[in-house]
Amino acid sequence: MQTPQELTSETPTVVPSNLKPFPFPAKSSPQTNSNFIAKVAQKVGPAVVRIDATREVSGQMGENFEHPFFRRFFDDESPIPREQIERGTGSGFILTPDGKLLTNAHVVDGTKEVKVTLNDGQVYKGKVLGTDSMTDVAVVKIEAENLPTVDIGNAEQLNPGEWAIAIGNPLGLDNTVTVGIISALSRSSSEVGVPDKRVRFIQTDAAINPGNSGGPLLNAQGQVVGINTAIRADAQGLGFAIPIETAQRVANQLLIDGKADHPYLGIHMITLNPELRKELNQEKQLPFKVTENEGVLVVRVVDGSPAQKGGFEQGDIILKVGGQPVSKAVEVQEQVELSTIGETLAVEVMRESKPVTLKVSPGSFPTK
Repeated sequence: MQTPQELTSETPTVVPSNLKPFPFPAKSSPQTNSNFIAKVAQKVGPAVVRIDATREVSGQMGENFEHPFFRRFFDDESPIPREQIERGTGSGFILTPDGKLLTNAHVVDGTKEVKVTLNDGQVYKGKVLGTDSMTDVAVVKIEAENLPTVDIGNAEQLNPGEWAIAIGNPLGLDNTVTVGIISALSRSSSEVGVPDKRVRFIQTDAAINPGNSGGPLLNAQGQVVGINTAIRADAQGLGFAIPIETAQRVANQLLIDGKADHPYLGIHMITLNPELRKELNQEKQLPFKVTENEGVLVVRVVDGSPAQKGGFEQGDIILKVGGQPVSKAVEVQEQVELSTIGETLAVEVMRESKPVTLKVSPGSFPTK
């Protein structure tokens, strides 16, 4: 039997005469006119930073540490302590050339110092100047000069349907750009599922995931209109941002005082509708009869609160706050938030079918 010829490096390769090269298109010259999204990313990207925070979490050790070897180091009755280090990553953006940054409070919560990494890879130690959990805003400072900064836009002039661009570090993937539209405005904290916040959120379908928190939401001109916040782990295609006006107002307080104070009346209230009125009266859930089908009903007045001192009573229907008509509980909250602590605020209520004007001096929201 004939042995096949051994192929060597000198063996010529035979190319069929009918085989022609694949007709790949010719390479075109690089595009000089990028789209507006790329321009915004190039403009703002250098001012977006990564923030890495670590915090100690104390608790008790698990059952594995109940072994006699570990148990002998503690009193019989004392719990065994445990210290854990939690690490989290978020985003932020540079406000001033000397290193003042904005981010989310939950990104830096529980720590005084963070690691801040710039777009060009430079790493700085960041000092947390202040946080406000009620708006989820925080200010961080790094020691640097001549830093790139963002331009501030106007969230109050936004309209649903406008372009929205988010830049941040989602899931640890640095300098990620996503795009969508402004889906809705003035989403209340209750609608979003975080009733403890005092924010009217911007809703967008630009992808916002853990790690995006604290990064900028931008308009088509590359101006910051909000701070992105990944507050809903179950949100699919829904992103939320804190309006830049809210963030600026809180940031100024944090920079001056290290904390943000929020005006507080001390009432529990609900927005009425015919169905709710019927339900409350039928089930006798309140010690009074609800007579109105709409409006903001005061269901409880906190003992010792500014509202109690100002003459609020259960069953009052709030009509105006600071001269502004209100029809929903969230509108009352907004008007109170715009008031000044310690200064008189006029509140008009309907009491026993008669209008009554109350004079109340908002206090500072209790921290405990």
